[in-house]
Amino acid sequence: MTMHSTMQSILVDRPEIIRDVSRSTVIADVEKPLSAWERLYRVPLLRKALILLVLSLIWEVYGRWLDNPLLFPPFSAMLQAFATDLAGGIIPARTLVSLQTLVIGYAMGILLAALLTTVAIGSQIGTDLLETMTSMLNPLPAIALLPLALIWFGLGSGSVIFVLVHSVLWAIALNTHAGFRSVSNTLRMVGRNYGLNGLGLVRHILIPAAFPSILTGLKVGWAFAWRTLIAAELVFGVSSGSGGLGWYIFENRNQLETANVFAGLFTVILIGLVVENGVFATIERRTIRRWGMQH
Repeated sequence: MTMHSTMQSILVDRPEIIRDVSRSTVIADVEKPLSAWERLYRVPLLRKALILLVLSLIWEVYGRWLDNPLLFPPFSAMLQAFATDLAGGIIPARTLVSLQTLVIGYAMGILLAALLTTVAIGSQIGTDLLETMTSMLNPLPAIALLPLALIWFGLGSGSVIFVLVHSVLWAIALNTHAGFRSVSNTLRMVGRNYGLNGLGLVRHILIPAAFPSILTGLKVGWAFAWRTLIAAELVFGVSSGSGGLGWYIFENRNQLETANVFAGLFTVILIGLVVENGVFATIERRTIRRWGMQH
């Protein structure tokens, strides 16, 4: 009370420190509208498109400056080869073959990873099994197993699916297991208080809580599988049966059609961009960002 009276007396004695806002003619901008450039810059898709445009221009300028289409064709020559084979149905047919094999191998890898992780989270011997298998097999390049796969499964999609499962399985299992182990005991106890055990606890508590790690494993597994598939088709040709995008690149390399080789690589990159920025970005936006687990 005494302090309040003192402050009041100071204000009465020093009226010059009180600012009369009503006489001020300058009003600060509370909300400043963004310019057109700032609004466009805030769209991630446009920023990435701008980066791709700049890279394409650099490619075009370097290709024209080098003037050697056999070694490095310009971007426009690659686009022409891409458009020709796209309209002719060659690239869609090869892409379909690659994606069919990829989806089968990827799905089988996810199922096996889910099974291994469930066993690992349920018992100590399961954890030891997963850690031992991961330590042994995860560093092994998938492409190194393809000769054995060809002996076991012969020429056909079976051998490629085998190496795809190997490339997907360990990345997803490791990330999922790490995500499960990072779930706090509080959340586990909440689940048990609701009567959840075993698969119920995994489904309703562990998977939602560990979903950021699971999604990271799915993205890493997809990238490994896509690279392994193209490499397998490049090295072993039509081992997947009718030949996919890797075989398309291999064929055109043998015929010295360098622009078509780049068109095949361009298709591989385009599919990677669509899956990464379309499929996984949508899942991320509708799950972990919506749940407030990522910003």
